[in-house]
Amino acid sequence: MYERVGELLRETAARIVLPGYGRLEPADVRSKAGGDLVTTVDDRAEAALTVGLAALLPGATVVGEEAVAARPALLRALAAPGPAWVVDPVDGTANYVAGSGPFLMLVALRRGGVTEASWLYDPRADELWHAVHGGGAYRNGRAVAVAARPAAPDRGAVSARSVPERVIARARRAGSAELLPGLRCAGREYPDIVTGVQDFALFWRTKPWDHLPGALLLAEAGGAVAHLNGEPYTPTTRYRGLLAAASRAGWDRLAAALRPPS
Repeated sequence: MYERVGELLRETAARIVLPGYGRLEPADVRSKAGGDLVTTVDDRAEAALTVGLAALLPGATVVGEEAVAARPALLRALAAPGPAWVVDPVDGTANYVAGSGPFLMLVALRRGGVTEASWLYDPRADELWHAVHGGGAYRNGRAVAVAARPAAPDRGAVSARSVPERVIARARRAGSAELLPGLRCAGREYPDIVTGVQDFALFWRTKPWDHLPGALLLAEAGGAVAHLNGEPYTPTTRYRGLLAAASRAGWDRLAAALRPPS
């Protein structure tokens, strides 16, 4: 079944997603709550993935980003014991519409309160990242681990769009972190931490379709993901501020700098 999810992502990308990259008409793009963009491609890709994933695991709930916008009660499935798929058909929609910058397609499988597996697919690069709880992380089928890096400085992205300025200011004052511009695509930040492009990422909004896939990938590759108060990330956590880092030691160092002074 796991292999079939990757095939489904590739099929949906080729048929629906890639043809519209940077080529949509204004009528194909709209805004939703919070000012995020959503497109007809998001709708069509999510519908295709919903049908395909439901067929792979009969009885599972499919929690898609756009479906939740219409039916917020769908989120309850992520706390239920039964299986649930989590889908972001196009992560990085603003980049996708502009035809510039990364976008990925994200899927996670939750079961019994645990993220069992995840998939992060970059259609332009035909790069599929996959992780299994307790079973490791993979890039195009080959096992991966967090790349070795020097002790300092830490290089990472802080999303200026959503992270409060007071937190960004603490990061600047810390002196041990080099801040990079956010990619407007959470799904890309996690693989970039694995490969050493950056050492950390700080997010403020923690929607499950944006972070469940990447959080499992990074954890299985040897990194660390948790809220700034130290709580593990779950789809039902209300605490804002999610820090992803290449190592536990790096996470501890950065979290100490980013927390408000006691």
